[in-house]
Amino acid sequence: MTRMVNCVKLGQELPGLERPPMRGELGQRIYDNISQRAWDLWREQATILINHYGLTLADPQAQEFLEAQMEQFLFGPDADMPEGWTPEIQPAKGARKK
Repeated sequence: MTRMVNCVKLGQELPGLERPPMRGELGQRIYDNISQRAWDLWREQATILINHYGLTLADPQAQEFLEAQMEQFLFGPDADMPEGWTPEIQPAKGARKK
């Protein structure tokens, strides 16, 4: 049976994570309050941040930065995109390539 949580990020009851995504208090807080869907959104956001800022995950400062961004993204009122970031423009479905 799927474990349900009242997701604080998305504001609805949704399937939760199978296990805490990390050790410690923050990992447990995420497990108890964040849905799998919201966690997947965070992982997409984390990829954007890593690529935009050229972060090296072995760097403790990069880890601290990502953890702070993750907490803000999941539990804060809004997630900000990196300064100067613009999404890649993809052609609409069915559009002809030039």
